[in-house]
Amino acid sequence: MEIRNAFVGHPERPTTEEVDTALGPSAPLWYEFVEWAHAHGAEGEEWKCASPKYGWSLRLQHKKRNIVHMAPCPGYVHVAFVLGERAVAAAKEARLPRHVHEELEHAPRYPEGTGLRLTLKKHADLAAIEKLAQIKMAN
Repeated sequence: MEIRNAFVGHPERPTTEEVDTALGPSAPLWYEFVEWAHAHGAEGEEWKCASPKYGWSLRLQHKKRNIVHMAPCPGYVHVAFVLGERAVAAAKEARLPRHVHEELEHAPRYPEGTGLRLTLKKHADLAAIEKLAQIKMAN
């Protein structure tokens, strides 16, 4: 999946208005997930830009651990998790949509964990992403 971060080359952290414009109809999903994450244990958030060629992303944290990275893209949210062994095992046992299980099966393995990348475009995508965030916070 090609990631088209809306803020590639953007010199400063994007404003709320810029995020809303970039996400378009997906903007309410962005805010709904962030609000849900904070209500369920995420206490930190930080905008990061590793390099201007990758753009900006919002990192949500729980107990100083990164839970999820969210990148605003034109019309959708790119969501990335790095899951450790216990979280991968829990995700495999969880009731998640088939496409999420398939993505997990083919996700790249890194020394720090399994890199799972998903797209948040419609409300139906939200439940699986919330479940994965719950799994990540618990493991």
